[in-house]
Amino acid sequence: MERDGQLELYDRVAARLRDAHRTVRALQVPEDVRQALTRKLLVITAAAKQDLPGAERRLDRLMEDVDAGWSSRDEPGGRCGESS
Repeated sequence: MERDGQLELYDRVAARLRDAHRTVRALQVPEDVRQALTRKLLVITAAAKQDLPGAERRLDRLMEDVDAGWSSRDEPGGRCGESS
């Protein structure tokens, strides 16, 4: 039973990561911002291999920031509230 839940979580996170990458590619932002977002997504993707629930939480936070307009606290070179 636990395995089924883990597979569902894996499928959900994988689909959301795919959608997040598409969203970042489509953003009308400077290239350095797009690169920073892409790096964050790659870190989350790597983290998902070890901590799937944690990666889902990190993805939630990142996409909330993207949806909010990639606020100034997350500009490249700045420190974000999460450890990516």
